[in-house]
Amino acid sequence: MTRYTIFALLVASMTSATAFAQGTGAPAEIKLGTLYASSGRFASISMPVHDGLKLWLEQKNAEGGVFVKAFNKKIPLKLIAYDDQSNNATAATLYNQLITQDKVDILVSDSGSVLTSVAVPIARDHKMLLIDQTGTGANFFTPDNPYIVLMSDPVSSIWPKPLADFITHDGPKLGIKRVAILYSTNDFTGTQANAVRKFIKESNSGVEIVYDEGIPTETSNYTVLLNNIRATNPDAVIELGYAPNDIAFLRNVQDSGIKPKFLFCIYPGLETELLEKNVGGAGLNYVFTYVPSSEIAYQASFGMPLKDYKAAWDKKYVDSKVEFGFNSVAGYTTGLVIESALAAANSLDQLELRKAIFSLSGKLRTLDGTFELDATGAQIGEITPLGQLILDEHEHLKFVTVWPHDVATGKPVYPRP
Repeated sequence: MTRYTIFALLVASMTSATAFAQGTGAPAEIKLGTLYASSGRFASISMPVHDGLKLWLEQKNAEGGVFVKAFNKKIPLKLIAYDDQSNNATAATLYNQLITQDKVDILVSDSGSVLTSVAVPIARDHKMLLIDQTGTGANFFTPDNPYIVLMSDPVSSIWPKPLADFITHDGPKLGIKRVAILYSTNDFTGTQANAVRKFIKESNSGVEIVYDEGIPTETSNYTVLLNNIRATNPDAVIELGYAPNDIAFLRNVQDSGIKPKFLFCIYPGLETELLEKNVGGAGLNYVFTYVPSSEIAYQASFGMPLKDYKAAWDKKYVDSKVEFGFNSVAGYTTGLVIESALAAANSLDQLELRKAIFSLSGKLRTLDGTFELDATGAQIGEITPLGQLILDEHEHLKFVTVWPHDVATGKPVYPRP
């Protein structure tokens, strides 16, 4: 009787293994849960990320789904998405709903550090891996939290290194010795300000920070602040904010007639179409900014290259009011990483998904650059060089990359005319 029992168990086990290899017992769909902001302060960065993610998902479903190694077959994707309207309290409620009621297989954050910040503790408490799209706040990533991985842009503590390196290496030769820093006090730009400050102070370059002010992210009038900055007589002005901050700041710069000799802002590079629409080409002329992956044709080993992706975006969103830019690339990149992870993971267990994502580090190259993580899940690849926007003879803005030197496409114009 014992021999027969053992034989029956072995047969059952082999049958089960065969069924598993053929995909029997696989879920009918893989549920992705995410948030987006259709209105409010963060809509301009949230909607292009969300649209990029949707483009990827719809492409995959048109192909029959994504290949899931754990079930050895393609499985369709279901996107469960809620509108948080740029409100943190609403976002917290909806993240909890995705986990506890919708029971999603994969949890994807909204765009940006502010709306990601509330997701970090919620995901950790529920032991759900947070697929962090563009929330780069350095304090999100700690050795004791394995439930977060950053997808599409570098952590804020290293993102501004090209900016700081340019100021401390090339800056003194150009005459940059006094720097003013104005930043919005949120996880994204606050961390960048800390990094710029740290890099400059540690450089021993002789560059001095003569103005250093943090302000609320909701700030919409910079007139008094600009006058305060001018009083310190800086050679370079660094303004770190979200897109609405940059728009208001650059408009006030134009209205005031103040012309900083060197002016850096984040979103003229990340969302150039949006900023040009709201500030105008003349207001962006000679502004320094990051050169994002929406402007650099990286050699992609997986997914569409930039040219093909832009064509697919333009076709799908032909009547959309959402501008193409870095965040459009970021959402699509998130999808590519998820796709690669599902093709490598042995199960849908959250830490197994994390392990699969980490197996891609340093190996996966997309239109966003090389995907690379540190031990805490922070993104340390996908670095954005420093560039300067210049109006060409046809009044079109073009990027001139100025740092690092090995990727530079031209020389900086300083002082700003």
